[in-house]
Amino acid sequence: MEKKKVLIVDDQYGIRVLLQEVLSKEGYTIFQAPSGQVALEIIANEKPDLVLLDMKIPGMDGLEILRRIRKIEPDTKVIMMTAYGELDLIKEATALGAITHFTKPFDIDELRMAVHAQMVS
Repeated sequence: MEKKKVLIVDDQYGIRVLLQEVLSKEGYTIFQAPSGQVALEIIANEKPDLVLLDMKIPGMDGLEILRRIRKIEPDTKVIMMTAYGELDLIKEATALGAITHFTKPFDIDELRMAVHAQMVS
């Protein structure tokens, strides 16, 4: 069976590494993107099953990346990550089809379980 693919989009290197470490132990193939441009290239080429997408990324913010993901791969599952309690942005992300969101600093086990729940559904 092919391994499920997760794309981590965050400009913070430490968060990408932490999530890669935790999720690769779960058996997923992990891709990392520090920017929206890189994320969109990975989505077009690799078609990940799930994207963990930070809301605040320099250059192209999470909502813009999410809009573009919907154009490339409309069915890709997306979980938003935000460092701020930006409810208006979260509502907009949900309207664009984001499944849920986590506020940083998040509980890594909760995030891991949320990813797992999406991968088996």
